[in-house]
Formats: sequence, structure tokens, C-alpha cells
Amino acid sequence: LMDVSGSMTEHMKDLAKRFFMLLYLFLTRRYRHVEIVFIRHTHEAKEVDEETFFYSPETGGTVVSTALAEMIRVQRERFPAADWNIYAAQASDGDNMTSDNARSVAMLEEGILPFCQYFAYIEVGGENKDWRGRESELWRTYTLACKPGGNLAMRRVRSRGEIYPVFRDLFSRERAEA
Repeated sequence: LMDVSGSMTEHMKDLAKRFFMLLYLFLTRRYRHVEIVFIRHTHEAKEVDEETFFYSPETGGTVVSTALAEMIRVQRERFPAADWNIYAAQASDGDNMTSDNARSVAMLEEGILPFCQYFAYIEVGGENKDWRGRESELWRTYTLACKPGGNLAMRRVRSRGEIYPVFRDLFSRERAEA
């Protein structure tokens, strides 16, 4: 799930794309049978092909629940939880319409985390962005669903140099075995 709304600067989109490219390479090289679903969103969400996911320009407002709803739709139609190990990753700058936050956390807690083995949320920011003392709308919202030992992990990335260490932290064997 990737936020491509107007609040996502080119720097932020670059960080998100680099994270997803690393994840894509990891999955396709490590597993023989993997299905990857690409969902992009602004105030609307849609499943797209790989090319569109990584390279198509788009702007608009941000309504995160549309991406979560699209993920739920795709899962229900094509990936029964009894037959698939489902993992998800989302990248966003953390902006969301305030009126959408309660719906987003409810969809995450009730509609996604119960069937998902692991959900990684990456919040991207500008290189000069200082997160101390400021939490985004989405960070505060997702914190409500983030339980110790649960299947939701949240990390922040400001620069290219942080992508690999955060990726390693999120998907390390030690984390998987914990």
C-alpha cells in the first residue's frame, strides 16, 4: 500500500519506492511462490500493476481507509486467509483526513490484522523533518492498533541511508521467530 497523495513530496515518494523495491526483490528472490499485490492511494485507492505502482505520477487528497478497503477486497476475492500467508507493507507521510482516522484504525484492527501474519507501516519524511514531539495523524491512529507482541510494526524513515536498516529491522529472522 503506497500513499501517492499531494502531501507526499518527491523525496518521500522516492523513499517509499526504494523501500518497496527492496521488499519486492527480497520476496521474489527468497520465495518460489509469491503473489504481490500493488495498491496505490490518494483519496481513492486502486490495485495497479508493478509499472504503475512504481512510476505513474498521481496527486490528490489522502484518505487511508480507501487503501485498507482495497486490500480487504483483494484478500477476500483472491487470497483466503486459510490458504495464504498474508503480509502487508504500507508507506505514507502520515497525513490523513482527520475524519477518516477512526474508520482506518477500525478497518486495520477488525478487517486486516486478524488475517494478516504481519503488517509493516513505514512513515516517510523529509530529511530535515524532526519527529520528536510531533506525531502524524496516521502514526497516532495506528498506535491504537499496535500491541506488544502483535503483528503490526511501525518505523520512520527520513533518508535513503535509513531504508536498509529499517527494512532489516522489520524483516529480520529474530523478529520472525519472536
